[in-house]
Amino acid sequence: MKRREFLSKTAVGAAAGVLAAPAIAQSMPEVKWRCASSFPKSLDTIYGGGEYISKRVAALTDGKFQIRIFGAGEIVPAFGTVDAVQQGTVECTHTAGYYFVGKNKTFAFDTTVPFGMNQRQQNAWMYWGGGLKLQREFLRDYNIVSFPAGNTGTQMGGWFKKPVKTVADLKGLKMRIAGLGGEVMSRLGAIPQQIAGGDIYPALEKGVIDAAEWVGPYDDEKLGFYKIAPYYYYPGWWEACSMYSMYVNIKEWEKLPKQYQEAFSSACAECNIDMMAEYDYKNPIALQSLIKNGVKLQSYSTEIMKAASNTAFEMYEEEAAKNPSFKKIYEPWKKFRNDQMLWNKVAEQTLMSFMLTNPVK
Repeated sequence: MKRREFLSKTAVGAAAGVLAAPAIAQSMPEVKWRCASSFPKSLDTIYGGGEYISKRVAALTDGKFQIRIFGAGEIVPAFGTVDAVQQGTVECTHTAGYYFVGKNKTFAFDTTVPFGMNQRQQNAWMYWGGGLKLQREFLRDYNIVSFPAGNTGTQMGGWFKKPVKTVADLKGLKMRIAGLGGEVMSRLGAIPQQIAGGDIYPALEKGVIDAAEWVGPYDDEKLGFYKIAPYYYYPGWWEACSMYSMYVNIKEWEKLPKQYQEAFSSACAECNIDMMAEYDYKNPIALQSLIKNGVKLQSYSTEIMKAASNTAFEMYEEEAAKNPSFKKIYEPWKKFRNDQMLWNKVAEQTLMSFMLTNPVK
């Protein structure tokens, strides 16, 4: 992607100067879209990402381009949004690609895979490393064009009713976990369940599941998981970041005037920055609150981490051997990831390790 194009998509408010209000008001058509979110309205962070994009698009087009956001289940179920966009039931969805690995595991790269890259590395891969181009080539078969549109950063490792210290403790454990992390857990002996965000608490409460992961302290506290499962594990090795996307029906996208396309692209890029900043602000406060409420913070054992990592990359190699679309992304992704890890170790890890072991008093 050319540097000029990248900057135009990521600069906050980049389209504002291009889309002069008088020109829009006089000559541009009114467009109304429906966006089916995969998230409940109660989550102001993730569901709010769709609302953020809607408001920015309206502001950048003088109200001519309106996108109405619907919560999970209002039009289609949380995990039915890709079908809805593909079939033209709605124009777009704000969702997580890894919800749809049942269709093809390649969807996962659009969000994250276990032991993948952090938020900044994922952005580098998408915007500069060719990841977005590869993902769009894959999604074209589903009549979809994608836009990065939010990120949680590294997530927590889930809520458990009882401690899990060894791989043996995972045997038979029923856990709500999405994406390829669920398959890794399955290979380690757990029983993964894909449950929409708004349905996790009652599933925990009724004993349908024994454990659940969602995002991190801010969202998790709002959903109340700590009231039932007090053991809060870290890190979420299946989500070193969690990138959300706007998936748009290609035919509807191509109908848009160029200026509206620019407004939409810029709004998604802004959301991709804003959501991460919001989580980085809110999560530390929420974590302190949870600990005050008696939450038992636990780290995964080295045994579990190593077993999960080995299992994950064995799974990727197996999938690449039989799935051409997965292989097409996995091989350049793996090289890019390894290069990023080396750079991170040289600079940031060294600095962060020092600061964490030498806190200012």
